[in-house]
Amino acid sequence: MRTTARKKLHALQLAAVIFLTVSGGPYGLEPLLSNVGEHAALLLLILTPLLWDIPTIFVVLELNSMMPVTGGYYQWVKRALGLRFAFYEGWWTWLYTFADLAIYPVLFVTYLAYFFPQADTYKIPICLVVVWLSAGVNILGIVPVGRISIILSVLVFIPFLVLFGWALVQGHGHFSLPHQSLHGQSFSAIGLGLYTVMWNFIGWDNVTTYAEEVSKPVRTYLVSVGIAFLLVLSIYLIATVLAMNAHIDPETLSEEGFPALGRMIGGYWLGAIVAFGGMASALGLFSAVLLSVSRIPKVMADDGLMPAALHRLHPKFKSPYISILCCALVVSVMVFWTFGELLIIDITLYGGALFLEYLALIRLRRTAPGEHRPFRIPLGIPGLIVMTLLPLSVYLIALIATLTSSGTAFRPLIFALCILFSAEILWQIIARKK
Repeated sequence: MRTTARKKLHALQLAAVIFLTVSGGPYGLEPLLSNVGEHAALLLLILTPLLWDIPTIFVVLELNSMMPVTGGYYQWVKRALGLRFAFYEGWWTWLYTFADLAIYPVLFVTYLAYFFPQADTYKIPICLVVVWLSAGVNILGIVPVGRISIILSVLVFIPFLVLFGWALVQGHGHFSLPHQSLHGQSFSAIGLGLYTVMWNFIGWDNVTTYAEEVSKPVRTYLVSVGIAFLLVLSIYLIATVLAMNAHIDPETLSEEGFPALGRMIGGYWLGAIVAFGGMASALGLFSAVLLSVSRIPKVMADDGLMPAALHRLHPKFKSPYISILCCALVVSVMVFWTFGELLIIDITLYGGALFLEYLALIRLRRTAPGEHRPFRIPLGIPGLIVMTLLPLSVYLIALIATLTSSGTAFRPLIFALCILFSAEILWQIIARKK
Protein backbone atom coordinates (compact mmCIF):
# COMPACT_ATOMS: atom_id res chain seq x y z
CA MET A 1 0.00 0.00 0.00
CA ARG A 2 2.79 2.43 0.83
CA THR A 3 4.45 1.87 -2.55
CA THR A 4 1.18 2.65 -4.37
CA ALA A 5 0.69 5.89 -2.39
CA ARG A 6 4.17 7.13 -3.26
CA LYS A 7 3.41 6.69 -6.95
CA LYS A 8 0.40 9.00 -6.88
CA LEU A 9 0.18 12.78 -7.24
CA HIS A 10 -0.78 14.88 -4.23
CA ALA A 11 -2.53 18.28 -4.15
CA LEU A 12 0.50 20.57 -4.55
CA GLN A 13 2.03 18.46 -7.29
CA LEU A 14 -1.31 18.27 -9.11
CA ALA A 15 -1.84 22.04 -8.78
CA ALA A 16 1.57 22.60 -10.38
CA VAL A 17 0.79 20.14 -13.20
CA ILE A 18 -2.61 21.82 -13.78
CA PHE A 19 -1.00 25.28 -13.79
CA LEU A 20 1.49 24.16 -16.42
CA THR A 21 -1.12 22.25 -18.45
CA VAL A 22 -3.49 25.21 -18.61
CA SER A 23 -1.12 28.15 -18.52
CA GLY A 24 2.58 27.98 -17.77
CA GLY A 25 2.49 31.71 -17.11
CA PRO A 26 1.58 34.55 -19.48
CA TYR A 27 4.06 33.44 -22.14
CA GLY A 28 2.01 33.22 -25.33
CA LEU A 29 -0.35 36.01 -24.23
CA GLU A 30 1.84 38.65 -25.90
CA PRO A 31 -0.22 39.00 -29.14
CA LEU A 32 -3.30 40.15 -27.16
CA LEU A 33 -2.35 43.85 -27.05
CA SER A 34 -1.45 43.75 -30.73
CA ASN A 35 -4.81 42.13 -31.58
CA VAL A 36 -7.24 44.31 -29.62
CA GLY A 37 -5.20 47.15 -28.08
CA GLU A 38 -4.94 48.20 -24.45
CA HIS A 39 -8.55 49.44 -24.33
CA ALA A 40 -9.98 45.93 -24.77
CA ALA A 41 -7.23 43.57 -23.56
CA LEU A 42 -8.16 43.51 -19.86
CA LEU A 43 -11.85 43.28 -20.69
CA LEU A 44 -11.30 40.13 -22.78
CA LEU A 45 -8.95 38.78 -20.14
CA ILE A 46 -11.64 39.02 -17.45
CA LEU A 47 -14.79 38.20 -19.44
CA THR A 48 -13.41 35.18 -21.31
CA PRO A 49 -12.61 33.12 -18.17
CA LEU A 50 -16.07 33.91 -16.77
CA LEU A 51 -17.85 32.70 -19.92
CA TRP A 52 -15.36 30.09 -21.14
CA ASP A 53 -13.39 28.70 -18.19
CA ILE A 54 -15.57 28.69 -15.09
CA PRO A 55 -18.41 26.69 -16.75
CA THR A 56 -15.80 24.25 -18.08
CA ILE A 57 -14.18 23.87 -14.67
CA PHE A 58 -17.57 23.08 -13.11
CA VAL A 59 -18.27 20.45 -15.79
CA VAL A 60 -14.84 18.87 -15.27
CA LEU A 61 -15.19 18.80 -11.47
CA GLU A 62 -18.65 17.19 -11.54
CA LEU A 63 -17.88 14.53 -14.14
CA ASN A 64 -14.48 13.77 -12.61
CA SER A 65 -16.02 13.38 -9.15
CA MET A 66 -18.55 10.96 -10.67
CA MET A 67 -15.96 9.03 -12.73
CA PRO A 68 -12.35 9.61 -11.56
CA VAL A 69 -10.88 7.14 -14.06
CA THR A 70 -8.00 6.87 -16.49
CA GLY A 71 -9.04 8.48 -19.75
CA GLY A 72 -11.12 11.19 -18.08
CA TYR A 73 -13.24 13.01 -20.65
CA TYR A 74 -13.05 10.11 -23.13
CA GLN A 75 -14.67 7.80 -20.58
CA TRP A 76 -17.35 10.38 -19.69
CA VAL A 77 -18.38 10.79 -23.33
CA LYS A 78 -18.29 7.04 -23.95
CA ARG A 79 -20.65 6.33 -21.07
CA ALA A 80 -23.02 9.19 -21.86
CA LEU A 81 -23.07 9.26 -25.67
CA GLY A 82 -21.64 5.93 -26.78
CA LEU A 83 -18.47 4.67 -28.45
CA ARG A 84 -18.94 6.65 -31.66
CA PHE A 85 -18.83 10.03 -29.96
CA ALA A 86 -16.12 8.80 -27.60
CA PHE A 87 -14.02 8.20 -30.72
CA TYR A 88 -14.81 11.76 -31.85
CA GLU A 89 -13.71 13.03 -28.44
CA GLY A 90 -10.50 11.05 -28.37
CA TRP A 91 -9.57 11.79 -32.00
CA TRP A 92 -10.21 15.54 -31.76
CA THR A 93 -8.46 15.81 -28.41
CA TRP A 94 -5.46 13.84 -29.59
CA LEU A 95 -5.05 16.06 -32.65
CA TYR A 96 -5.66 19.40 -30.94
CA THR A 97 -3.12 18.44 -28.30
CA PHE A 98 -0.55 17.74 -31.00
CA ALA A 99 -1.05 21.33 -32.19
CA ASP A 100 -0.86 22.50 -28.58
CA LEU A 101 2.33 20.56 -27.90
CA ALA A 102 3.99 21.85 -31.07
CA ILE A 103 3.57 25.44 -29.84
CA TYR A 104 5.82 25.04 -26.78
CA PRO A 105 9.12 24.08 -28.45
CA VAL A 106 8.58 27.03 -30.80
CA LEU A 107 8.10 29.33 -27.80
CA PHE A 108 11.19 27.84 -26.17
CA VAL A 109 13.28 28.89 -29.19
CA THR A 110 11.73 32.40 -29.06
CA TYR A 111 12.91 32.95 -25.48
CA LEU A 112 16.25 31.22 -26.02
CA ALA A 113 16.90 33.75 -28.81
CA TYR A 114 17.12 36.47 -26.13
CA PHE A 115 20.46 34.94 -25.08
CA PHE A 116 21.49 33.48 -28.44
CA PRO A 117 20.02 35.48 -31.37
CA GLN A 118 21.16 32.75 -33.78
CA ALA A 119 18.89 30.19 -32.04
CA ASP A 120 16.16 30.78 -34.62
CA THR A 121 18.51 29.48 -37.30
CA TYR A 122 18.57 26.14 -35.48
CA LYS A 123 14.87 26.19 -34.57
CA ILE A 124 14.00 22.66 -35.71
CA PRO A 125 16.93 20.83 -33.99
CA ILE A 126 16.29 22.73 -30.73
CA CYS A 127 12.56 21.96 -30.92
CA LEU A 128 13.32 18.27 -31.38
CA VAL A 129 15.58 18.26 -28.31
CA VAL A 130 12.75 19.76 -26.23
CA VAL A 131 10.24 17.21 -27.59
CA TRP A 132 12.33 14.12 -26.91
CA LEU A 133 13.76 15.29 -23.59
CA SER A 134 10.20 15.81 -22.30
CA ALA A 135 9.16 12.43 -23.70
CA GLY A 136 11.97 10.82 -21.73
CA VAL A 137 10.82 12.46 -18.48
CA ASN A 138 7.25 11.29 -19.11
CA ILE A 139 8.37 7.71 -19.64
CA LEU A 140 9.90 7.83 -16.13
CA GLY A 141 6.35 8.16 -14.74
CA ILE A 142 3.83 10.64 -13.35
CA VAL A 143 5.59 11.46 -10.07
CA PRO A 144 8.81 12.76 -11.71
CA VAL A 145 6.63 14.95 -13.94
CA GLY A 146 4.80 16.26 -10.84
CA ARG A 147 8.04 17.07 -8.99
CA ILE A 148 9.58 18.80 -11.99
CA SER A 149 6.33 20.74 -12.49
CA ILE A 150 6.61 22.29 -9.01
CA ILE A 151 10.15 23.51 -9.77
CA LEU A 152 9.24 24.87 -13.20
CA SER A 153 6.09 26.60 -11.85
CA VAL A 154 8.24 28.47 -9.33
CA LEU A 155 10.67 29.45 -12.09
CA VAL A 156 7.75 30.79 -14.14
CA PHE A 157 6.34 32.90 -11.30
CA ILE A 158 9.57 34.42 -9.96
CA PRO A 159 10.37 36.59 -13.03
CA PHE A 160 6.95 38.27 -13.00
CA LEU A 161 7.03 38.86 -9.26
CA VAL A 162 10.45 40.50 -9.69
CA LEU A 163 9.16 42.44 -12.70
CA PHE A 164 6.09 43.60 -10.77
CA GLY A 165 8.17 44.65 -7.76
CA TRP A 166 10.69 46.53 -9.90
CA ALA A 167 7.94 48.33 -11.84
CA LEU A 168 6.23 49.21 -8.55
CA VAL A 169 9.42 50.82 -7.25
CA GLN A 170 10.11 52.62 -10.52
CA GLY A 171 6.53 53.89 -10.73
CA HIS A 172 6.43 54.88 -7.04
CA GLY A 173 3.56 52.48 -6.39
CA HIS A 174 1.20 53.91 -9.01
CA PHE A 175 -0.46 51.98 -11.82
CA SER A 176 -3.08 53.34 -14.20
CA LEU A 177 -5.54 51.42 -16.34
CA PRO A 178 -7.06 52.73 -19.57
CA HIS A 179 -10.83 52.68 -20.03
CA GLN A 180 -11.90 49.24 -21.22
CA SER A 181 -14.32 48.87 -24.14
CA LEU A 182 -14.78 46.74 -27.25
CA HIS A 183 -16.13 49.79 -29.11
CA GLY A 184 -14.15 50.50 -32.24
CA GLN A 185 -12.68 47.00 -32.45
CA SER A 186 -13.15 45.13 -35.72
CA PHE A 187 -14.94 41.79 -35.58
CA SER A 188 -11.86 39.93 -36.87
CA ALA A 189 -9.63 41.63 -34.24
CA ILE A 190 -12.00 40.52 -31.47
CA GLY A 191 -11.92 36.98 -32.93
CA LEU A 192 -8.12 36.83 -32.89
CA GLY A 193 -8.09 38.30 -29.39
CA LEU A 194 -10.54 35.65 -28.23
CA TYR A 195 -8.43 32.88 -29.78
CA THR A 196 -5.38 34.20 -27.89
CA VAL A 197 -7.15 34.40 -24.52
CA MET A 198 -9.04 31.11 -24.99
CA TRP A 199 -5.80 29.29 -25.78
CA ASN A 200 -4.20 30.69 -22.64
CA PHE A 201 -7.06 29.26 -20.56
CA ILE A 202 -7.59 25.76 -22.03
CA GLY A 203 -6.73 22.35 -20.63
CA TRP A 204 -8.83 21.91 -17.48
CA ASP A 205 -10.28 18.65 -18.81
CA ASN A 206 -6.86 17.39 -19.92
CA VAL A 207 -5.74 16.97 -16.33
CA THR A 208 -8.39 14.29 -15.65
CA THR A 209 -6.94 11.63 -17.97
CA TYR A 210 -4.71 10.28 -15.16
CA ALA A 211 -7.25 10.56 -12.31
CA GLU A 212 -6.49 7.04 -11.08
CA GLU A 213 -2.87 8.13 -10.56
CA VAL A 214 -3.93 10.93 -8.16
CA SER A 215 -4.25 10.41 -4.41
CA LYS A 216 -7.85 10.98 -3.15
CA PRO A 217 -8.80 12.30 -6.61
CA VAL A 218 -12.15 13.99 -5.86
CA ARG A 219 -10.88 16.22 -3.05
CA THR A 220 -7.42 16.69 -4.58
CA TYR A 221 -8.80 17.87 -7.92
CA LEU A 222 -11.18 20.30 -6.23
CA VAL A 223 -8.37 21.92 -4.22
CA SER A 224 -5.78 21.83 -6.98
CA VAL A 225 -8.04 23.27 -9.70
CA GLY A 226 -9.01 26.16 -7.40
CA ILE A 227 -5.36 26.97 -6.63
CA ALA A 228 -4.37 26.71 -10.30
CA PHE A 229 -7.21 28.97 -11.52
CA LEU A 230 -6.26 31.75 -9.08
CA LEU A 231 -2.59 31.48 -10.05
CA VAL A 232 -3.36 31.58 -13.79
CA LEU A 233 -5.69 34.59 -13.62
CA SER A 234 -3.38 36.50 -11.26
CA ILE A 235 -0.26 36.16 -13.36
CA TYR A 236 -2.12 37.08 -16.56
CA LEU A 237 -3.52 40.25 -15.03
CA ILE A 238 -0.14 41.21 -13.56
CA ALA A 239 1.66 40.74 -16.88
CA THR A 240 -0.98 42.65 -18.89
CA VAL A 241 -1.14 45.57 -16.46
CA LEU A 242 2.66 45.82 -16.47
CA ALA A 243 2.73 45.90 -20.29
CA MET A 244 0.07 48.62 -20.39
CA ASN A 245 1.82 50.83 -17.84
CA ALA A 246 5.19 50.43 -19.54
CA HIS A 247 3.58 51.65 -22.81
CA ILE A 248 5.53 49.07 -24.77
CA ASP A 249 4.84 48.93 -28.50
CA PRO A 250 2.30 46.09 -28.99
CA GLU A 251 4.07 44.84 -32.12
CA THR A 252 7.39 44.66 -30.28
CA LEU A 253 5.74 42.72 -27.45
CA SER A 254 4.10 40.35 -29.93
CA GLU A 255 7.31 39.69 -31.86
CA GLU A 256 9.88 39.58 -29.03
CA GLY A 257 7.71 38.46 -26.12
CA PHE A 258 7.75 39.47 -22.47
CA PRO A 259 11.57 39.55 -22.29
CA ALA A 260 11.31 42.80 -24.28
CA LEU A 261 9.06 44.17 -21.52
CA GLY A 262 11.57 43.07 -18.87
CA ARG A 263 14.40 44.78 -20.75
CA MET A 264 12.35 47.96 -21.12
CA ILE A 265 11.52 48.13 -17.39
CA GLY A 266 14.76 46.94 -15.81
CA GLY A 267 17.41 46.54 -18.48
CA TYR A 268 19.08 43.45 -19.95
CA TRP A 269 19.30 41.52 -16.68
CA LEU A 270 15.56 41.72 -16.01
CA GLY A 271 14.80 40.76 -19.59
CA ALA A 272 17.11 37.77 -19.13
CA ILE A 273 15.22 36.63 -16.02
CA VAL A 274 11.91 36.83 -17.90
CA ALA A 275 13.37 34.99 -20.90
CA PHE A 276 14.65 32.23 -18.62
CA GLY A 277 11.16 31.96 -17.12
CA GLY A 278 9.77 31.61 -20.65
CA MET A 279 12.08 28.69 -21.36
CA ALA A 280 11.01 27.01 -18.09
CA SER A 281 7.37 27.63 -19.03
CA ALA A 282 7.74 26.00 -22.45
CA LEU A 283 9.44 22.94 -20.97
CA GLY A 284 6.86 22.61 -18.20
CA LEU A 285 3.90 23.04 -20.56
CA PHE A 286 5.18 20.43 -22.98
CA SER A 287 5.86 17.88 -20.26
CA ALA A 288 2.52 18.42 -18.47
CA VAL A 289 0.38 18.34 -21.64
CA LEU A 290 2.22 15.27 -22.95
CA LEU A 291 1.42 13.55 -19.64
CA SER A 292 -2.31 14.09 -20.19
CA VAL A 293 -2.59 13.26 -23.89
CA SER A 294 -0.48 10.10 -23.69
CA ARG A 295 -3.25 8.41 -21.65
CA ILE A 296 -5.89 8.88 -24.37
CA PRO A 297 -4.46 6.50 -27.04
CA LYS A 298 -4.15 3.87 -24.32
CA VAL A 299 -7.86 3.90 -23.39
CA MET A 300 -8.87 4.14 -27.06
CA ALA A 301 -6.69 1.12 -27.82
CA ASP A 302 -8.39 -0.72 -24.94
CA ASP A 303 -11.68 -0.20 -26.83
CA GLY A 304 -10.22 -1.41 -30.10
CA LEU A 305 -10.24 2.06 -31.70
CA MET A 306 -6.45 2.24 -32.03
CA PRO A 307 -3.63 -0.31 -32.35
CA ALA A 308 -3.31 -2.51 -29.26
CA ALA A 309 0.40 -1.67 -28.91
CA LEU A 310 -0.52 1.84 -27.74
CA HIS A 311 -1.75 0.57 -24.38
CA ARG A 312 1.49 -1.23 -23.58
CA LEU A 313 3.04 -0.08 -20.28
CA HIS A 314 6.73 0.27 -19.53
CA PRO A 315 7.85 -2.80 -17.54
CA LYS A 316 9.63 -0.68 -14.91
CA PHE A 317 7.96 2.76 -14.84
CA LYS A 318 4.38 1.61 -15.70
CA SER A 319 3.93 4.55 -18.09
CA PRO A 320 2.27 4.17 -21.55
CA TYR A 321 5.63 4.57 -23.24
CA ILE A 322 4.54 3.51 -26.75
CA SER A 323 1.82 6.16 -26.68
CA ILE A 324 4.31 8.76 -25.41
CA LEU A 325 6.77 7.94 -28.18
CA CYS A 326 4.03 8.12 -30.84
CA CYS A 327 2.91 11.53 -29.56
CA ALA A 328 6.49 12.82 -29.60
CA LEU A 329 6.93 11.56 -33.17
CA VAL A 330 3.83 13.39 -34.47
CA VAL A 331 4.73 16.61 -32.65
CA SER A 332 8.22 16.46 -34.18
CA VAL A 333 6.53 16.96 -37.57
CA MET A 334 4.09 19.68 -36.44
CA VAL A 335 6.79 22.08 -35.18
CA PHE A 336 7.07 23.30 -38.78
CA TRP A 337 3.78 25.25 -38.35
CA THR A 338 3.93 28.84 -37.06
CA PHE A 339 2.70 29.85 -33.59
CA GLY A 340 -0.38 31.68 -34.91
CA GLU A 341 -1.44 28.79 -37.15
CA LEU A 342 -1.04 26.21 -34.39
CA LEU A 343 -3.06 28.36 -31.99
CA ILE A 344 -6.06 28.51 -34.36
CA ILE A 345 -5.94 24.76 -35.09
CA ASP A 346 -5.67 24.08 -31.37
CA ILE A 347 -8.71 26.10 -30.26
CA THR A 348 -10.94 25.04 -33.16
CA LEU A 349 -10.47 21.33 -32.42
CA TYR A 350 -10.63 21.85 -28.66
CA GLY A 351 -14.00 23.60 -28.93
CA GLY A 352 -15.55 20.60 -30.68
CA ALA A 353 -14.27 18.16 -28.05
CA LEU A 354 -15.34 20.44 -25.20
CA PHE A 355 -18.92 20.66 -26.52
CA LEU A 356 -19.21 16.84 -26.33
CA GLU A 357 -18.22 17.00 -22.65
CA TYR A 358 -21.04 19.45 -21.95
CA LEU A 359 -23.46 17.14 -23.74
CA ALA A 360 -22.13 14.22 -21.66
CA LEU A 361 -22.84 16.15 -18.45
CA ILE A 362 -26.42 16.91 -19.46
CA ARG A 363 -27.01 13.35 -20.68
CA LEU A 364 -25.71 11.79 -17.46
CA ARG A 365 -27.91 14.10 -15.40
CA ARG A 366 -30.87 12.54 -17.24
CA THR A 367 -29.75 8.91 -17.35
CA ALA A 368 -28.05 8.66 -13.95
CA PRO A 369 -29.66 11.40 -11.80
CA GLY A 370 -29.19 9.56 -8.52
CA GLU A 371 -25.58 8.48 -8.98
CA HIS A 372 -23.18 9.78 -6.34
CA ARG A 373 -21.47 13.02 -7.34
CA PRO A 374 -19.27 14.45 -4.54
CA PHE A 375 -19.16 17.71 -6.52
CA ARG A 376 -22.44 18.70 -8.15
CA ILE A 377 -23.18 21.90 -10.07
CA PRO A 378 -26.18 23.48 -8.28
CA LEU A 379 -28.25 23.71 -11.47
CA GLY A 380 -30.97 21.62 -13.05
CA ILE A 381 -30.89 20.51 -16.68
CA PRO A 382 -32.33 23.84 -18.02
CA GLY A 383 -29.63 25.70 -16.09
CA LEU A 384 -26.93 23.40 -17.46
CA ILE A 385 -28.15 24.07 -21.00
CA VAL A 386 -27.90 27.83 -20.43
CA MET A 387 -24.44 27.34 -18.93
CA THR A 388 -23.40 25.38 -22.03
CA LEU A 389 -24.46 28.28 -24.26
CA LEU A 390 -21.91 30.61 -22.61
CA PRO A 391 -18.68 28.93 -23.81
CA LEU A 392 -20.39 27.87 -27.04
CA SER A 393 -21.16 31.53 -27.81
CA VAL A 394 -17.56 32.58 -27.17
CA TYR A 395 -16.33 29.75 -29.41
CA LEU A 396 -18.70 30.60 -32.26
CA ILE A 397 -17.85 34.32 -32.14
CA ALA A 398 -14.13 33.51 -32.43
CA LEU A 399 -14.80 30.98 -35.20
CA ILE A 400 -17.03 33.26 -37.30
CA ALA A 401 -14.74 36.25 -36.84
CA THR A 402 -11.79 34.23 -38.11
CA LEU A 403 -13.75 32.77 -41.03
CA THR A 404 -14.72 36.27 -42.18
CA SER A 405 -11.15 37.59 -41.91
CA SER A 406 -8.96 37.82 -44.98
CA GLY A 407 -5.69 37.30 -43.15
CA THR A 408 -3.41 34.29 -42.62
CA ALA A 409 -5.81 32.82 -40.04
CA PHE A 410 -8.18 31.48 -42.70
CA ARG A 411 -5.97 28.62 -43.95
CA PRO A 412 -5.29 26.91 -40.58
CA LEU A 413 -8.95 27.34 -39.63
CA ILE A 414 -10.13 25.48 -42.76
CA PHE A 415 -7.54 22.78 -42.03
CA ALA A 416 -8.89 22.41 -38.47
CA LEU A 417 -12.50 22.20 -39.71
CA CYS A 418 -11.48 19.41 -42.12
CA ILE A 419 -9.91 17.56 -39.19
CA LEU A 420 -13.18 17.88 -37.26
CA PHE A 421 -15.09 16.23 -40.11
CA SER A 422 -12.41 13.54 -40.51
CA ALA A 423 -13.62 11.91 -37.27
CA GLU A 424 -16.81 10.63 -38.97
CA ILE A 425 -14.87 9.30 -41.97
CA LEU A 426 -12.48 7.39 -39.73
CA TRP A 427 -15.35 6.11 -37.60
CA GLN A 428 -17.03 4.66 -40.70
CA ILE A 429 -13.79 2.88 -41.65
CA ILE A 430 -13.41 1.45 -38.12
CA ALA A 431 -17.07 0.39 -37.99
CA ARG A 432 -16.80 -1.49 -41.30
CA LYS A 433 -13.63 -3.28 -40.19
CA LYS A 434 -15.41 -4.40 -37.02
